[in-house]
Amino acid sequence: MTSEFRQAMDKDFASQLTRKNMEPYYKELGIVWDQRLFNSNWGEFENYEILVNSAPVGVLRLSHDHLSYYIRDLQVDRRWQCKGLGEKAIEYSVEIARHAEVELLRLRVFCISPAVSLYERMGFKIRKTEDGMHFMEREVFSK
Repeated sequence: MTSEFRQAMDKDFASQLTRKNMEPYYKELGIVWDQRLFNSNWGEFENYEILVNSAPVGVLRLSHDHLSYYIRDLQVDRRWQCKGLGEKAIEYSVEIARHAEVELLRLRVFCISPAVSLYERMGFKIRKTEDGMHFMEREVFSK
Protein backbone atom coordinates (compact mmCIF):
# COMPACT_ATOMS: atom_id res chain seq x y z
CA MET A 1 0.00 0.00 0.00
CA THR A 2 1.47 3.30 -1.12
CA SER A 3 0.09 6.35 0.65
CA GLU A 4 0.75 10.01 -0.04
CA PHE A 5 -0.66 13.47 0.56
CA ARG A 6 -1.52 16.20 -1.92
CA GLN A 7 -3.32 19.49 -1.81
CA ALA A 8 -7.03 18.72 -1.88
CA MET A 9 -8.90 19.69 -5.02
CA ASP A 10 -12.23 17.94 -4.44
CA LYS A 11 -14.24 19.81 -1.82
CA ASP A 12 -17.25 17.57 -2.43
CA PHE A 13 -15.25 14.43 -1.63
CA ALA A 14 -13.98 16.02 1.59
CA SER A 15 -17.42 17.23 2.59
CA GLN A 16 -19.17 13.93 1.91
CA LEU A 17 -16.50 11.90 3.72
CA THR A 18 -16.54 14.21 6.73
CA ARG A 19 -20.32 14.22 6.93
CA LYS A 20 -20.53 10.43 6.60
CA ASN A 21 -17.84 9.78 9.23
CA MET A 22 -19.19 12.35 11.68
CA GLU A 23 -22.86 11.41 11.32
CA PRO A 24 -22.97 8.94 14.25
CA TYR A 25 -21.36 11.49 16.61
CA TYR A 26 -23.56 14.33 15.41
CA LYS A 27 -26.66 12.17 15.82
CA GLU A 28 -25.68 11.08 19.35
CA LEU A 29 -24.76 14.60 20.42
CA GLY A 30 -27.62 16.41 18.68
CA ILE A 31 -25.39 18.38 16.31
CA VAL A 32 -26.63 19.45 12.88
CA TRP A 33 -24.23 19.35 9.91
CA ASP A 34 -23.53 22.87 8.62
CA GLN A 35 -22.52 22.76 4.96
CA ARG A 36 -22.16 26.55 4.80
CA LEU A 37 -19.61 26.45 7.62
CA PHE A 38 -17.69 23.67 5.88
CA ASN A 39 -17.70 25.67 2.63
CA SER A 40 -16.49 28.87 4.28
CA ASN A 41 -13.72 27.02 6.15
CA TRP A 42 -12.57 25.31 2.96
CA GLY A 43 -10.94 28.51 1.75
CA GLU A 44 -9.39 29.29 5.15
CA PHE A 45 -7.82 25.90 5.93
CA GLU A 46 -4.95 24.00 4.34
CA ASN A 47 -6.72 21.03 2.79
CA TYR A 48 -4.97 17.77 1.88
CA GLU A 49 -6.20 14.54 0.38
CA ILE A 50 -4.88 11.27 1.73
CA LEU A 51 -4.22 8.96 -1.20
CA VAL A 52 -3.68 5.22 -1.36
CA ASN A 53 -2.38 3.96 -4.69
CA SER A 54 -3.24 7.41 -6.12
CA ALA A 55 -6.92 7.23 -5.07
CA PRO A 56 -8.33 9.59 -2.40
CA VAL A 57 -9.34 7.77 0.79
CA GLY A 58 -9.14 10.56 3.34
CA VAL A 59 -8.81 14.23 4.09
CA LEU A 60 -6.60 16.26 6.43
CA ARG A 61 -7.45 19.89 7.13
CA LEU A 62 -5.09 22.22 9.00
CA SER A 63 -4.94 25.81 10.15
CA HIS A 64 -2.33 27.76 12.07
CA ASP A 65 -1.41 30.86 13.95
CA HIS A 66 2.02 32.12 15.02
CA LEU A 67 2.18 29.66 17.96
CA SER A 68 0.49 26.47 16.79
CA TYR A 69 -0.78 24.31 13.97
CA TYR A 70 -4.27 22.86 14.37
CA ILE A 71 -5.63 19.62 13.00
CA ARG A 72 -9.08 20.87 12.12
CA ASP A 73 -10.25 17.65 10.53
CA LEU A 74 -8.78 14.21 9.92
CA GLN A 75 -11.09 11.80 8.13
CA VAL A 76 -10.33 8.41 6.63
CA ASP A 77 -12.86 6.36 4.70
CA ARG A 78 -14.11 3.60 6.98
CA ARG A 79 -12.79 0.93 4.60
CA TRP A 80 -9.27 2.31 5.13
CA GLN A 81 -9.36 2.93 8.87
CA CYS A 82 -7.03 1.00 11.20
CA LYS A 83 -4.37 0.69 8.49
CA GLY A 84 -1.97 3.37 9.76
CA LEU A 85 -3.25 6.25 7.65
CA GLY A 86 -4.27 8.31 10.70
CA GLU A 87 -0.75 7.95 12.10
CA LYS A 88 0.75 8.99 8.76
CA ALA A 89 -1.55 12.01 8.63
CA ILE A 90 -0.47 13.07 12.11
CA GLU A 91 3.21 12.60 11.19
CA TYR A 92 2.59 14.70 8.07
CA SER A 93 0.97 17.39 10.22
CA VAL A 94 3.95 17.36 12.58
CA GLU A 95 6.34 17.86 9.65
CA ILE A 96 4.31 20.80 8.34
CA ALA A 97 4.31 22.36 11.82
CA ARG A 98 8.07 21.79 12.19
CA HIS A 99 8.70 23.41 8.85
CA ALA A 100 6.67 26.41 10.03
CA GLU A 101 8.74 26.41 13.24
CA VAL A 102 5.75 26.47 15.57
CA GLU A 103 5.87 24.81 18.98
CA LEU A 104 2.54 23.00 19.24
CA LEU A 105 0.15 20.85 17.26
CA ARG A 106 -3.41 21.07 18.63
CA LEU A 107 -6.80 19.52 17.96
CA ARG A 108 -10.28 19.00 19.31
CA VAL A 109 -11.92 15.59 19.34
CA PHE A 110 -15.22 14.28 20.64
CA CYS A 111 -14.66 12.52 23.97
CA ILE A 112 -16.63 9.54 22.64
CA SER A 113 -14.41 9.16 19.55
CA PRO A 114 -12.12 6.12 19.33
CA ALA A 115 -9.58 8.49 17.73
CA VAL A 116 -8.70 9.75 21.22
CA SER A 117 -6.51 6.67 21.74
CA LEU A 118 -4.74 7.28 18.40
CA TYR A 119 -3.96 10.85 19.38
CA GLU A 120 -2.68 9.76 22.78
CA ARG A 121 -0.42 7.14 21.13
CA MET A 122 0.91 9.90 18.89
CA GLY A 123 1.94 12.02 21.87
CA PHE A 124 -1.09 14.26 22.35
CA LYS A 125 -2.18 15.15 25.87
CA ILE A 126 -5.64 16.26 26.94
CA ARG A 127 -5.37 19.87 28.13
CA LYS A 128 -9.05 20.41 28.90
CA THR A 129 -12.43 18.83 28.36
CA GLU A 130 -15.48 20.95 27.66
CA ASP A 131 -18.90 20.33 26.11
CA GLY A 132 -18.07 16.74 25.18
CA MET A 133 -14.79 17.68 23.49
CA HIS A 134 -11.19 17.00 24.45
CA PHE A 135 -8.79 19.80 23.61
CA MET A 136 -5.47 18.05 22.96
CA GLU A 137 -1.96 19.16 22.07
CA ARG A 138 1.55 17.88 21.62
CA GLU A 139 4.91 19.50 21.21
CA VAL A 140 6.12 19.56 17.63
CA PHE A 141 9.80 19.02 18.31
CA SER A 142 9.35 15.92 20.50
CA LYS A 143 7.23 12.77 20.38
